[in-house]
Amino acid sequence: VFIYNNRYYRQIKGGAMGSPFTLTLANIFMWHWKQKIVEHQKFSIELCGDSYIDDIFLTSNDSIEKQTQILEDANKYHSNIKLTYDIGNSISFLDLQMTNHDGNVTTSVHHKDAAEPYVVPFKSDHSCHIFENIIRAALLRALRYSSTLKEFNHERRAIKLMLLYNRYSLSPFT
Repeated sequence: VFIYNNRYYRQIKGGAMGSPFTLTLANIFMWHWKQKIVEHQKFSIELCGDSYIDDIFLTSNDSIEKQTQILEDANKYHSNIKLTYDIGNSISFLDLQMTNHDGNVTTSVHHKDAAEPYVVPFKSDHSCHIFENIIRAALLRALRYSSTLKEFNHERRAIKLMLLYNRYSLSPFT
């Protein structure tokens, strides 16, 4: 129940965003919901699968048609829950990009198209460890996610540009 413009309202679907109780209920619901997808995968050759909150990642040797049908069926499990999905040789999961080149999988850092290169500006009034942690985290992500030296160097250049844009010193890179 909530009040807006001196009127009382009762929410009949969903839950309050950010509420710990809503998050717990959503996690329980999603776990049960994902079990239906897992049931389909029991009889196929499953290579990999993972999830984070409401993002799910699967690989399978089943045909694209069969995977599409499984996902379309999953969209019918509950009227308020709808999947969007990508099937292909190159996909992103959270901030990881994976590409299958004729059976050879490469990985790199994924940047969303709408992502801006903003981090805490170097001239802001923050402790030195904040700036160090930004650089360390970006380099660590590049190191962990880049499966080739070429991908790592590409991401390292992107990090340099981001740091320059936010007026950081490039002495750690020189």
